[in-house]
Amino acid sequence: MSHPHPELSAPAALPTGGLRVTPLGGLGEVGRNMTVFEYADRLLIVDCGVLFPEDHHPGVDLILPDWSSIRDRLDDIEALVLTHGHEDHIGATPYLLRERGNIPLVGSELTLALLGSKLREHRLKETVHHVVKEGDRVSFGPFDLEFVAVNHSIPDALAVAIRTGAGMVLHTGDFKMDQLPLDGRITDLRSFARLGEEGVDLFLTDSTNAETPGFTPTEKSITPVIDQVFRESQQRIIVACFASHVHRVQQVLDAAYAHERQVAYVGRSMVRNMGIARDLGYLRVPPSVLVDAKDLADLPPERQVLISTGSQGEPMSALSRIAQRNHNFVHIEEGDTVLLASSLIPGNENAVYRVINGLARWGARVVHKGNALVHVSGHASAGELLYCYNIVRPRNVLPVHGEIRHMLANAQLARDTGIENVVIAEDGVVVDLVDGVASIVGKVDCGYVFVDGSSVGDITESDLKDRRILGEEGFISVIVVVDSVSGKVAGGPEIHARGNALDGSNFDDLKQPIIDALDRAVAEGNTDSYQLQQTVRRVVGRWVSSTHRRRPMIIPVVIEA
Repeated sequence: MSHPHPELSAPAALPTGGLRVTPLGGLGEVGRNMTVFEYADRLLIVDCGVLFPEDHHPGVDLILPDWSSIRDRLDDIEALVLTHGHEDHIGATPYLLRERGNIPLVGSELTLALLGSKLREHRLKETVHHVVKEGDRVSFGPFDLEFVAVNHSIPDALAVAIRTGAGMVLHTGDFKMDQLPLDGRITDLRSFARLGEEGVDLFLTDSTNAETPGFTPTEKSITPVIDQVFRESQQRIIVACFASHVHRVQQVLDAAYAHERQVAYVGRSMVRNMGIARDLGYLRVPPSVLVDAKDLADLPPERQVLISTGSQGEPMSALSRIAQRNHNFVHIEEGDTVLLASSLIPGNENAVYRVINGLARWGARVVHKGNALVHVSGHASAGELLYCYNIVRPRNVLPVHGEIRHMLANAQLARDTGIENVVIAEDGVVVDLVDGVASIVGKVDCGYVFVDGSSVGDITESDLKDRRILGEEGFISVIVVVDSVSGKVAGGPEIHARGNALDGSNFDDLKQPIIDALDRAVAEGNTDSYQLQQTVRRVVGRWVSSTHRRRPMIIPVVIEA
């Protein structure tokens, strides 16, 4: 089993007849999925998603894949294939289209409809859309694509088989093997087996749930739990889930109809996505169930249901504002029931529990994954992955989509079924398929690209480090006026501080040491303003460290007068 090596250099030229696979996101993290395939000097991209920031990314809105390694080759892209409509697979597409607006987009009807509304939000012109469905086979340049139905936590998900002269690649996208899906559309294992008989040279498999033994429960297993919540609730019910989880919303609509309640959507993305799903026939709304959110208040509490965004505790989401009692028209009351119908994305635990505690404080009953079966994963567990490996019997395996522990667990499953060549790569690691053998051949630069407001890529890791220091340790500014002739301190030091444990501090004891240190520096011939600023920084740093046990950002300003 191959492991990526941090000392990998840039890859050599792709051998004639070989296929190059370069993941630019989604390997080593849950999100930001993007993989570039190169054959005969042409490129095919599968997925182009975002990663959502965590606490150590202050001020960051989104994190994009780093496509700088192909920026000078955007005209070589034959198509962008989107496996399904989740943000971590389509969310970065508008940013890529800003750089080349006419890249053909390939995906299922629902996927491209969700993307289309996103492109309009970004004020981008509609590019060429190729709507495909399971069983379709289309070609773009040297890439012959065949699409296979898979089920996931959003309808209309597809796996894609990519045939080239170097062999066949099968990319699962995100998938599971729900045998009783709500929409009746099962993962097409017959096509997986047929492709396996033809010969799959490289199998890219979803690793997200590879550590979970057995099989992922069916979506239908949640229906009785939702029904019980509706049966037991005496007042209003608020359901929080992902704005793309059409199946979960369908279950809630059906339960509301059965219990003679009416439903309203809360949250812009929820209203938009469910409108699209309904218009395309993926969501069936029972008669007279759906009302406008502002009209719901006219009904008695025991007939109200709200379906909201914010299941991950996002600070500006509808549910967070409800928990803080600052939502425009939804006010939590004693006896309300809140159903968190989603999983916890790693890194969001604290934010979610903060919302749960806020809701409970106002008297709500909170039903969540920790105390009821209210969510099942959209990803294949270990038992399903073993089935896939035995059905497909690929020559080479490249685990994708997951943290490193997930990919290593997935790799071990593949090896357990007798597959010998399993390649573990991470973002930027280049894998070549040559003469039927996949191997790591190098690495391209592949960092995080941060979106901060309207700024894309201007924020660096160094900037984030500064923000973390400001947020956790505070800052101190010191202004000193130095006589340009004598070098003596002529004014100040004037000291200002903000932040943790620094507000209101008395800095009188610090002023004389700063003056003494500057006098010594000048006496030794250090009259350059930069050197004097460094002198101030050292004195302040030592004093704050010994006095407050802090390491704040220190901003010294030395003015010559």
